[in-house]
Amino acid sequence: MDDGVTDDGKTNDRLTAWMDGYRRAWNSNDPAEIGALFSDGATYRTEPYVEPARGRRAIVEKWLELQDEPGQTTFSWQPLVVTADVQVIEARTEYLTDPPRVYSNLWVLRLDGDGRCHEFTEWYMEHPTPG
Repeated sequence: MDDGVTDDGKTNDRLTAWMDGYRRAWNSNDPAEIGALFSDGATYRTEPYVEPARGRRAIVEKWLELQDEPGQTTFSWQPLVVTADVQVIEARTEYLTDPPRVYSNLWVLRLDGDGRCHEFTEWYMEHPTPG
């Protein structure tokens, strides 16, 4: 992970800590770890034109409905924009399935002062399957 551009070290540290927590939750599917990432009234948008999950409980439920198996992915990311108000990351997700799938991701996050996300929006593009 590259340190990227930031307005202060605290903001970038907060983003890195959140992303580390996200990856732990992704691999554990533990409801407490998932819930700890989001504020009470957070919104979580993972698909265009679909109502976002609203609130920590709804986010945990949606996450668990769509969960990946632990160890099923590799994930790398780098920050594109990091300010006190908004964080934008670019990422790559590889699913170690048969056939493998690869996605490019763009996430827009809004973290509160406690380092919890109160607004998450994701865009992704699947890479063509080789062969």
